[in-house]
Amino acid sequence: MVSKSGLFFALVALVNVTFATEQLRAIVSRSRRTTIDPRSLLKRDDTDPETLYPAYNLSVPIDHFHNDSKYEPHSSDSFNLRYWFDATYYKPGGPVIVLQSGETDGTGRLRFLQKGILHQLAVATNGVGVVLEHRYYGTSIPTPDFSTENLRYLTTDQALADEAYFAQHVVFKGLEQYNLTAPTTPYIGYGGSYAGAFVAFLRKLYPDVFWGTISSSGVTEAIWDYWAYFEPIRVYGEPTCITYAQKITNMVDNILMKVNTTDTTAELKGAFGLPNVTYDDDFAVVLSAGIGSWQGRNWDPDLNDPTFDEFCSNITSTLVEYSSTTGLVGTAQDLLTKGGYGSEISTLQTPLLNWIGWLKNTTVSRCKGSQDSCYSTHNSTYYQQDSISDDWRAWPYQYCTEWGYLQTGSGVPADQLPLITRLNDLEYASIVCREAFNISTPANVTAINQYGGFNISYPRFAIVDGEQDPWRPACPSASPFNSTAVNRTSTVSEPFMLIEGAVHHWDENGLFANQTVDVPPDFLPPLPVRDTQAMLKAVVLEWMEEWKLSQAGKELK
Repeated sequence: MVSKSGLFFALVALVNVTFATEQLRAIVSRSRRTTIDPRSLLKRDDTDPETLYPAYNLSVPIDHFHNDSKYEPHSSDSFNLRYWFDATYYKPGGPVIVLQSGETDGTGRLRFLQKGILHQLAVATNGVGVVLEHRYYGTSIPTPDFSTENLRYLTTDQALADEAYFAQHVVFKGLEQYNLTAPTTPYIGYGGSYAGAFVAFLRKLYPDVFWGTISSSGVTEAIWDYWAYFEPIRVYGEPTCITYAQKITNMVDNILMKVNTTDTTAELKGAFGLPNVTYDDDFAVVLSAGIGSWQGRNWDPDLNDPTFDEFCSNITSTLVEYSSTTGLVGTAQDLLTKGGYGSEISTLQTPLLNWIGWLKNTTVSRCKGSQDSCYSTHNSTYYQQDSISDDWRAWPYQYCTEWGYLQTGSGVPADQLPLITRLNDLEYASIVCREAFNISTPANVTAINQYGGFNISYPRFAIVDGEQDPWRPACPSASPFNSTAVNRTSTVSEPFMLIEGAVHHWDENGLFANQTVDVPPDFLPPLPVRDTQAMLKAVVLEWMEEWKLSQAGKELK
């Protein structure tokens, strides 16, 4: 348990992670003055991290729960769980800091061993940094294929048990002389997004294995109809862009759902260069490519996806940006009139033409087959493929069975204009569930939310969210987007940080130290990100002090 002396600070939401007490300021100051280990300079370049960190495997059970009937028939076999580690900064007594890679090939997370919060924490604590792959992703695949039957072992509970097993059994090459297993060594878990929720549950379910965890943009509340994904975009997006996007989207919906004539629908699809997309819902969903790219915005130029900003720049321009659309002026006016915006032609005509031009340039022109093959979700043949190469099936299986997060436009309140088409409803968004896995009922979100949902809480458990994250309505900081999320008081034991201006786990990545010298401020992490990372280092150092006290107490006994 955490002593009262650990309650050092309270964070104020939506400021630059304001430090509330002199004690905490001192802690953070100490962490910032940490001497740079010269060994870390050896890796401060853009070397492919796969060449720096060899992959290792630990044999773990396929089935950890032989008493649970949902895994029948049970398996007594094991599989190789892949991991990577960096012990450059390790000193005896330091922790093992495990970054859970989540729903992706773990190699994509290796840059965080080079730079970012995992690297920073390893340096600050003299710890071992680890990237751990999630079962059914990358090479950590326990079954010969991705058939629905063989995906039965792909549950969050089984993967959580994998990470606990890893912490209790791993032996790091070159460090065999040390006992670096839990609970002899303190383990700190970190994860972002799905993996952020994962490590939240890890701390609660395996408190004797993981000393503390940090959940970044952790979606701890599973939600079947996740229409609220677009709410932060609506609230924080550039207002003129958002208004134009809502009205033009509503115009499209009016034509497809209310006017609904063959000729007008053909006119609409033809204007956008998509005349051969058979299904109206497929067509309307393609138009949302710009809006859906908000999540990819990042302070780091190497990771930033500029699509959303380019989309908004196009549709808010006062000039017609594409010569290819000059012949569509009459069509645009006709569509706006039929779609209910005849009185706003003077305002919406240019945004509509620029949307058409932008979509043709960035999306339509890239289709190399039939338009249905490029854009249709109604494709039964594709969904039936389940060989070992069809690894796309893993995450849909997880959200169809446990997590939900179907990002619909139909769930938007009737008195509010949607940002994406209302034709993207639950029936449409769950096609993959029915066709790929024969699942026709909503995901069992109770299996996830039983661990606390919005209100999850546990000692030495940190929450870091982005103010403008489209996943925020599923995170503990969901208020004001969800009234059932609690307002929290931040403490060292349970830090609660909301990063001003941030989108999706912006605290995770970072720069090499030599990238921060004599560079324009625009290329540095924003101050709220830097403050958050400094705070996390300070918090973990305090957790380590608590660990040392707990070990001293055991020795006295």
